[in-house]
Amino acid sequence: MAAEIADSASRSSIDTSQRTNIVLVLADDLGFSDLGSYGSEISTPNLDAIAKEGLRFSNYHTAANCAPARAMLLTGVDAHLAGVPNIPEMLPPELQQYEHYQGVLGDNVVTVATLLEDAGYHTYFAGKWHLGTGPGKLPSQRGFERTVALADSGADNWEQRPYIPLYDTANWYADGEPYQLPDDFYSSRFLVDKTIEFVDSNLADGEPFFAYLPLQAVHIPVQAPQAYIDRYMGVYDEGWDVLREARRSRSIELGLVPPETDMVRMSTTDDWSALSDEQRRYESKRMAVYGAMVEAMDHHLGRLFDYLKAAGQYDNTLIIFTSDNGAEASGSADPSSFTARQGPTSVGYNIDYESLGLKGSYNTISPSFASAAASPLSLFKFYAGEGGMRVPLILSGPSVTKAGEINHSFSFVTDITPTLLSVAGVTAPQDRYRGRPVEPMVGRDLMPLITGEVDRVYEESDSVGYELAGHAALFQGDYKLLFTRGALGDGQWHLYDIVRDPGETHDLAALEPARLQTMLSAYQRYVRENKVLEVPAGYSHTKQLLINVLHHRFKTPVLIAMLTALILLPFWVAYRMKKRPS
Repeated sequence: MAAEIADSASRSSIDTSQRTNIVLVLADDLGFSDLGSYGSEISTPNLDAIAKEGLRFSNYHTAANCAPARAMLLTGVDAHLAGVPNIPEMLPPELQQYEHYQGVLGDNVVTVATLLEDAGYHTYFAGKWHLGTGPGKLPSQRGFERTVALADSGADNWEQRPYIPLYDTANWYADGEPYQLPDDFYSSRFLVDKTIEFVDSNLADGEPFFAYLPLQAVHIPVQAPQAYIDRYMGVYDEGWDVLREARRSRSIELGLVPPETDMVRMSTTDDWSALSDEQRRYESKRMAVYGAMVEAMDHHLGRLFDYLKAAGQYDNTLIIFTSDNGAEASGSADPSSFTARQGPTSVGYNIDYESLGLKGSYNTISPSFASAAASPLSLFKFYAGEGGMRVPLILSGPSVTKAGEINHSFSFVTDITPTLLSVAGVTAPQDRYRGRPVEPMVGRDLMPLITGEVDRVYEESDSVGYELAGHAALFQGDYKLLFTRGALGDGQWHLYDIVRDPGETHDLAALEPARLQTMLSAYQRYVRENKVLEVPAGYSHTKQLLINVLHHRFKTPVLIAMLTALILLPFWVAYRMKKRPS
């Protein structure tokens, strides 16, 4: 069975003259503690097995939303220079006039797939792309030999339909041509099937392969087969606070975070006890579907691992599993409200309790349960808090010598491409590739960490900057500089020791002013070197998405303004009520 733990000795006895295969699995919106091996109650035996025979990272960071993370993952270049500072669906028009703020992968970067294909690897892609569809932008034109790709930010998991009214259809492509999904489609099963099909098609020639599998799980709409949902009914009846604490305790027990790890209670988390019985019932099932989708993902990945074993390829395949960003908290706290129903019903979905997660159902988890998916971290997707950026990273296969151990050193999403090139023995281009200038990679090769040669690949003085829609962070040694704008921020820079305080509960800015100033200077240098632009005053990623949807659906400016005002009115009323003195 895929859940059984392979003998680690067999993996370490590979003929080193044989080039290593690579399977890179990317979950979508998976929280830090959503796997059993990271503290979850969700059953993930197949991923837990590769964690036990491989190496887990506890301090790995990615971008706080999907397209920037994918750009950095595949190129080793900062998202701003790669042309993807944010997802295109949330870019304001004021910034889209700049060439590097288009939200699509630029021609000034080279993908790891291109470099591996040049080195004789077969390269396969099955899953979500979200890096552009124009000329030269699809994965079939960015180094992947065989592809089946969802071009959009997301889509339904049961059928070919869009999940938000920004899209007229769910845009799937196969080998560069528009593609129609099969009638029996379920995303995790289908994408694993395609990966197996691609790998199997060329096994006979003995050449190595790179298979990139960016899954839809657990991006909205959160959907799963009924049999999986049934396993989690009742599991979440005690609510999000109990779950968040249970996961914190388990992550401490596993050694992923320090024993003294504390947590903040996010302002977006509701009072479970104040909900009605019917509301608690509904919320519990929303999370049950989420757990079911994670387990279904794990089950189908187990089929891929079983295939590799049966084909004699498992022992010579480096398997990497991670997530594009932290858990998404897009679900309204009140799914029965007018605003919560508007989006799903406009594209033909229902949000009824009985059918949650099944075909035709639009399901999400609210910010309250998202806080548990991120436990014990703070904030979630779209924000630069640890809950939005720190995610699981598991590596298993040849050269991974410390089976079952946890690495606590800092690593970043731009490190993945240099690591894969190192595994394959391929040299990264510096300033030019095929006669044209390209951005040099800034990520670090993690292989010395994986083989146990070094304790860290970033020195205490090295800094890694990050920005997304005005939210900002800078990592240096064990410390993190954090700025959160908008309703969840205070407009101030904060300083945390994220090794001892991963929950970001103790601000050190006042206690260490010299370190604060040093890191602020480093962040300003990052801004200059990566051409980071300021967002317009009043920018909100949710508001901008809404405006972009309205621009797509309606062409009359006056009508757009009226509809925007109508939909934003409840948020303004809620804000005014919150500001009233008690």
